[in-house]
Amino acid sequence: MADRTAADEGERLEEPSPVTPQEVEVDEREATEAEHDPTAETAPLHADEEEDPVVRAEAEGQEYLALAKRTQADFENYRKRAAKDLGAAGERARAALVRELLPVVDNLERALAAATEAEQSLAHGVQLVLGELAGVLTRAGVESFEPGGEAFDPKRHEAISTRTEEGSEAGLVLDVVQKGYRSGDTILRPARVVVSA
Repeated sequence: MADRTAADEGERLEEPSPVTPQEVEVDEREATEAEHDPTAETAPLHADEEEDPVVRAEAEGQEYLALAKRTQADFENYRKRAAKDLGAAGERARAALVRELLPVVDNLERALAAATEAEQSLAHGVQLVLGELAGVLTRAGVESFEPGGEAFDPKRHEAISTRTEEGSEAGLVLDVVQKGYRSGDTILRPARVVVSA
């Protein structure tokens, strides 16, 4: 009888205790929180998924492709920048050469203006040289300008003196002492002028 009581007690110990609705609700809430917890440990990947050479090769291929595209874009930017710098350097060199030639043009023009009747054959030769030089400058995009009668513009003109003249407004160019030269929008040499006061 004593053995039977001990066995009954063992069976009672093994029987699960009844679960209350509150305990079920708490267990469900903990399970839901565990599902959404970013710090919760995830199941480890299988060994063959971690070591899959195809996946690794595809990832490396994408990295190399992105690197190649960046390198190509960098090289294209460098090429454009180098071409722009080279063009600007060429333009500066051309402008410097033209500035060196302008006094030669001025001297040839003065020689023609000072030629007498007896020196007309020499003046004709000077005229031919001046014409060729003017043609070279024109083909290079250089043109002269004489701003007589225009409003004084300090970006295009260099005032060497002022003069009061009846009937003219102040700030107008009265005389052009030396004509100016430009290449496109760039002033190679400003015109030297006399301005009305």
